[in-house]
Amino acid sequence: MPARSTAVFALVAQGAKRATLGTRLFSYSAGQFIVASMQLPVIAHVSEASPGEPYLVLGLALRPPLIAELVLDAPPQAPGGPAPGIAVSTAGDDLLDAVVRLLRLLDRPDDQRVFWAAMEREVVWRLLTGEQGGTVRQVGLGDSNVVHIERAIRWIQEHHADLFRVEDAARVAGMSRTSFHRHFRAVTTMTPIQFQKLVRLQEARARLLAAPGDVAAVGFAVGYESASQFSREYRRLFGMPPGQDAARLSRVSPARLADV
Repeated sequence: MPARSTAVFALVAQGAKRATLGTRLFSYSAGQFIVASMQLPVIAHVSEASPGEPYLVLGLALRPPLIAELVLDAPPQAPGGPAPGIAVSTAGDDLLDAVVRLLRLLDRPDDQRVFWAAMEREVVWRLLTGEQGGTVRQVGLGDSNVVHIERAIRWIQEHHADLFRVEDAARVAGMSRTSFHRHFRAVTTMTPIQFQKLVRLQEARARLLAAPGDVAAVGFAVGYESASQFSREYRRLFGMPPGQDAARLSRVSPARLADV
C-alpha cells in the first residue's frame, strides 16, 4: 500500500517487509533497520508474517533538535554527495543493546521518566556514528541542501495536479536547475518528473480506494490529461488497470488494510 515515510528509525524484530521508492527496492527483515530522513512516497508490503509470528517492528521518530545537538560531538563526516533519503542496514550489537534497554522502559513507567531521554540519545548516537549516519544527519542539519530538497518535495506533493516544470521546483528549493536535479535524484533516487508522477499515481490510488467510481475522472483530478495515459502508467506501477485495482482493494477488509 502507498505510504508517506517520515523522519524515522525502524528496527525489525520479527518478519520482513519490502518498500519501493521509485524503481529502488528496500528489503529488511529481523535484525535489520531502515532510516528515513524526510517524507517520501513509498509503497510498502509486509512480505513475511503469519498469525503465529506476526510482523514486529520498533519505530522511533528522529527528532531534529536532538540530532542537531549530537552532530556537534559526532566524528566529521567523510566528503561526498548527499546521502539517500532512505537507507537500510543490519543492526550492530551496540545498537541492538541500546534498543533493547529502551524497549524495557515501556513496562517501567517510573524508570521511563528518568532514563528515556538518555537512552533515546544513545540510540540516536549509535545511528549517527554508524553506517547510515549521513542519512540521519540530514534530519538535524537545518541549512543543508537536503532541507531545500525537502521543501521542494512538499511543494510538489501539494501541487501534484498542476502543470509541472522543474524550474519551478528548483526555484522553490532556492537552487539552480542543475544542482537541484543532482541533489534531488541523490536523495529520492528519482528525477523530479518521475517523483511527481509517483505522487500523482499514489494519490489516484488513495482516491479510488476511498470512493471507487469514475476512473477517468480520478485521472483528470490528479493531473492527467489523457485517460489512456493514466491507465497505462497506473498499470505499470501497480500491476493492473485502475478499475480492476480499485475493485480488488474494495474487497480487502479495513482490518487487513491496517495490518498492511
